[in-house]
Amino acid sequence: MKKLVSLLLALALCATITAALADQLDDARARGSIIFATEGNWAPWTFYDDNGQRAGFDIEVAQAVAEKLGLRAEFVDVEWSGIFAGIDVGRYTTAANGVDVTEDRAAKYAFTTPYCFNRYALIVRSDNDAITAFEDLQGRTTSNSPGSTYAQIGEQYGATVVEVEALAETMNMVINGRVDASINAIDSFNDYMAQQPDAPLKIAAVSEEFTPVAFPIRAEGSETLVAAINQAIEELREDGVLTAISMKYFGYDITQP
Repeated sequence: MKKLVSLLLALALCATITAALADQLDDARARGSIIFATEGNWAPWTFYDDNGQRAGFDIEVAQAVAEKLGLRAEFVDVEWSGIFAGIDVGRYTTAANGVDVTEDRAAKYAFTTPYCFNRYALIVRSDNDAITAFEDLQGRTTSNSPGSTYAQIGEQYGATVVEVEALAETMNMVINGRVDASINAIDSFNDYMAQQPDAPLKIAAVSEEFTPVAFPIRAEGSETLVAAINQAIEELREDGVLTAISMKYFGYDITQP
């Protein structure tokens, strides 16, 4: 009996390894879809509109990419902290959530061609004159999603990061004085202020460089899928589709470096 159990466990392990190493484009074609993890609460990148329909820049880019590949875009709402873990085990193909390409992530994941470029802002209460630069975060507090690029930036500048998941919650913590500041995409902050023009918030500083945003894919078996998505992104860029989606959600073009 013990030998049978051991054999079954070994077979299960082999099946898991084989699945992990399988060609991910073949898997997507067999399923008929690309599974995108997305938060759904980070406007204008990914959110639900007034009719309860999924919307956002990332959502429409993902749909356009999937359509180019002859596949459906399948979305799953996930808290930021669970996105990469889900990609690791093959639960999601990738993420449509404004994922910055960082050195640490690029060492682990296969990233596609960037489909847009992002700058981040240091956000404080409008009456806060003590914080005027990222260096002023030393010994202060920020609010950001756990494991996010912005949380890491806050920690690099010496801040203690209070973990939250939603953009609105992040802004409310700054407004209510529960934290000193937040770091977030400047495009998300601009959209928030368009929706909440009376919010007592301001930008204290902006990053000097633009960060590329791309689709992260589990490295094993990713080569053909990455190549196919790269071709789709380039065609969407050449056709002006990426620019049109950007103009719709941001009012300006973030798809060019």
